[in-house]
Amino acid sequence: MITAEVAVKSIKPGSHIFIGTGCGEPQALVRSLADISTHIIDAGIYHFLTLGATSRLVEVLKNKFRFESFFINNGVRETIWEGQGDYIPIFLSEIPKQIATGRIPVDTALIQVSPPDKNGMCCYGPSVDITKSASDSAKMVIAQVNTYVPITFGNSFININDIDVLVPYDEPLMEYPSEEITDEIKEIGRYVAQLVNDGSTVQFGIGRIPHAVADCLRDKKDLGIHTEMFTDGIIDLVESGAVTGIHKKINRGKIVASFVLGTKRLFDFINRNPLIELHPSEYVNDPLIISQHDNMVAINVALEVDLTGQVCADSIGYRFYSGIGGQVDFIRGASQAKGGKPIIAMPSTARNGEVSRIVSHLSEGAGVVTTRGDVHYVVTEYGIADLHARNIRERAMSLIGITHPKFRNELMKEAKRLHYIYSDQIELSWDQIEYPKKYETTITLTDGTEVFFRPIKPSDEESMREMFYSLSARSIYLRFFMPLKDMRHQRAQPFVSIDYKNELAIVGTIQDISGEKIIAVGRYIKNPGTSTAEVAFLVQDQWQNKGIGAFLLECLVKIAKENGFTGFTAEVLLENKNMLQVIHNSSYKITSIFEGGVYHISFPFIDK
Repeated sequence: MITAEVAVKSIKPGSHIFIGTGCGEPQALVRSLADISTHIIDAGIYHFLTLGATSRLVEVLKNKFRFESFFINNGVRETIWEGQGDYIPIFLSEIPKQIATGRIPVDTALIQVSPPDKNGMCCYGPSVDITKSASDSAKMVIAQVNTYVPITFGNSFININDIDVLVPYDEPLMEYPSEEITDEIKEIGRYVAQLVNDGSTVQFGIGRIPHAVADCLRDKKDLGIHTEMFTDGIIDLVESGAVTGIHKKINRGKIVASFVLGTKRLFDFINRNPLIELHPSEYVNDPLIISQHDNMVAINVALEVDLTGQVCADSIGYRFYSGIGGQVDFIRGASQAKGGKPIIAMPSTARNGEVSRIVSHLSEGAGVVTTRGDVHYVVTEYGIADLHARNIRERAMSLIGITHPKFRNELMKEAKRLHYIYSDQIELSWDQIEYPKKYETTITLTDGTEVFFRPIKPSDEESMREMFYSLSARSIYLRFFMPLKDMRHQRAQPFVSIDYKNELAIVGTIQDISGEKIIAVGRYIKNPGTSTAEVAFLVQDQWQNKGIGAFLLECLVKIAKENGFTGFTAEVLLENKNMLQVIHNSSYKITSIFEGGVYHISFPFIDK
């Protein structure tokens, strides 16, 4: 055992040096490396995610050492942009193999471990990730032995005999405090949470959005966690009782990760916690391992998404900004899992709202991380776009629907120019129209089925057409007063392009293997020159007589009252017994006139 200064002097010129990740960074060794760097000429520094001392090392030694980054954060970004460091774009799951084969050479590994136990095993603590792989392959391993390192279970130990130089030095671990979660980020978290069912296994990426998602999952049941990393946000989720892991097919009952980033609270939480297992990245990020978790939900972030579904997550134009990390590993693993849901989540805008993150084409120089063939769900604070197995027109309309309103018509014009969408697609005045999210709600039918009700969207055109063609001839006749044969684009488009004031429609949806499916729609349209509106419903045949029509009526009455309407009118065929029953069973005083086989019904919003 020697001092840090003496230890780093054993590093030879031209060496390839690996530095431990994140909160597992060996600060004493890194500081000494900076202090006595004059004799270490032309060394290369490999690192995955840097904090504190390594970030300062980059600034001090960027003219002496070459920094090779698998992921770019604030500490190295300027160095990369100045051309004094390099970015290695690679899937995190593949890095260990490349280190083991020597394609990514590691001569010296600088790591941090706990003191050895009675069996001579030292723990990597908060960072196993690629640190273990680098230690296994390095010609020389120098370890800062720190009593502050928490003991974590899993494949997280190294035998003291495999460490060449021991440097005892106690100091608190580097901390990674949580970033502020804005209302915008909270809304994204709530939308993502809608995609997470009870019993799902979840992966959380890095940043504010995964933290916000964790906050929104506390009412879920029996969640599992298999994730590249996690932060302090996971603690409250676990303590809420939402996480049991009982449905995991592998590592059942365990929270599995490869590293953690957080504060002392998190270090205390993982210390000797039998619920937590840390494993190397080649295991945690292996898409084949990930895919073995039924209902795997992978949550990752992006910088930019184009209208075809291409996702850029590591660069802003030509400037590399972050890294590939484990995004593709988990996107592909989740997509192969039974019931899996790969999710890309991001704010709709950047630069304080000046630019849209959803664009007609990626910025010049931007690289594709998740391809349009891999993308499934994209989420912003304006909603969820389900893109997988959808054509370009459907993708473009869905993505425009979750774009910030001030950019929607601009994107729609570009989509028309590129022939992504219909040339006659209606352009709404989004600066004056706001999607009324407050009217979203879920009810449970008597048979246990959950039906989600929400205002209709322009992107629902295809779903409305599918519902129409699933209806019986009788249902079509009762709704449209004629044996309507088709619901082509020109006819369907006006039904989904509304202003949510003079006309409003609520759809009832369920989730099946193909995604969201519309099973019912209720609509009112203002009667010109009056304070009343005409109301109508349409419920798919197999979902009739389940209370959906009655719920839609009450829902529409409530919304109409808020918007200043005083009553409804309706035109109902004599044969339409179901709608007549729904109206007459309501709490309102009904007036009706029968003429020509049609009931002309009106009722003010006044109880009987």
